Amino acid sequence: MIAAMARHLHFDCFSGVSGDMVLGALVDAGLPFADLVRGLKTVHAKGYRLRAHHVRRAALPATKVDVLIRDGFRRPLSFAAIKTLIASSRLPEPVKRRSTAVFSLLANAEGIAHGVKTERVRFHEVGVVDSIVDVIGGVLGCHLLGVDSITASSINLGAGTIDTSHGTLPVPGPAVAALVRGLPVYSDGPARELSTPTGVALMKTLASHFGPLPPLRVTATGYGAGTADPHGWPNVLRVFIGESDAAGAGRDVVMQLETNLDDVNPQIYELVMERLFAAGALDVALTPVIMKRGRPGIVLTALTPTEKADAAADVLLQETTALGVRMQSVARRVLARRFEDVRIPGGTVRIKVAEIAPDRRKAAPEYADCRRIAEQTGRPVKDILEQAMAAWRATSPASGTTRRPGRR
Repeated sequence: MIAAMARHLHFDCFSGVSGDMVLGALVDAGLPFADLVRGLKTVHAKGYRLRAHHVRRAALPATKVDVLIRDGFRRPLSFAAIKTLIASSRLPEPVKRRSTAVFSLLANAEGIAHGVKTERVRFHEVGVVDSIVDVIGGVLGCHLLGVDSITASSINLGAGTIDTSHGTLPVPGPAVAALVRGLPVYSDGPARELSTPTGVALMKTLASHFGPLPPLRVTATGYGAGTADPHGWPNVLRVFIGESDAAGAGRDVVMQLETNLDDVNPQIYELVMERLFAAGALDVALTPVIMKRGRPGIVLTALTPTEKADAAADVLLQETTALGVRMQSVARRVLARRFEDVRIPGGTVRIKVAEIAPDRRKAAPEYADCRRIAEQTGRPVKDILEQAMAAWRATSPASGTTRRPGRR
């Protein structure tokens, strides 16, 4: 039997990511520009037009998509108003859900950056039109391309400082710094901001996981230009589109770190695991064993991306009594996965969804989200977990099995 193939898209954020770069890369990779414009017209946001044109950034030809604004909204828009705007459009339901999820991330990040509650965040006049087009256009573009799964590389944030209405700030700015929590990032290239809040929020919503380009039979590539054109630096976002296994079960290579411990106070394991995850670990396990001379001990095992292995090994050497760490490359076969947000009384819960086959999925709520709501409401966490899954099933046409997916 010939295995069915699925369409996969990978964002290569070697020069960061922004909303216009996403649009340009998708159009450059084959998204019909007229279809994008037509789809965006179903949203009741007027006073702008889109323009796509060819440019060069250093040695690379790329597509630049500009949002040319004639008139903005007459007053700032709240997150609630933007949700209503999206809900009232004729966009496909998956595009509505993901676009709303992007704006939820942006509102939360802006709230953290300015020290206000999310519901008090306002997206201002002209800028909100740009954001609406970039966010909805990026989500809609992936939908129109018919991709079944999406991944992204580590994100280059840039370096140096930026001038804002609040004064000079370090790169990344506060909103981007809030958004990249839990994501693999680095700093390289010219001393300027390379990633914007909109770009990072799009990646955080669209990508099921972050890492190197997965095994793929590439059918198209695209380059989306940023507005800036630093001398000698290709300021573009690159995308790869290709075919992978239909179940999304791609293969990748990670590093497996192990060390034997028999003289560690068990109370410290919780902190060690937290610091390993903060250093980029994908999974951490503690296995009880019997060591030499019959002593009980623990084998601590961590899986990390190749580029994070040294940082994780440093944690083990600094935080435990280990004198050495075994390191080896191991191959994995992993299901494509993504996050879908559901609203329940008390807040939003992310549901991790893994594709088994085109019509079969497994899913589970993120425990940290459920625990936060349980602590805030005083309700049992098991009730929150069950309610989140029920909410997801109610909005998912094909929920499949519900066993928890493994860590990415």
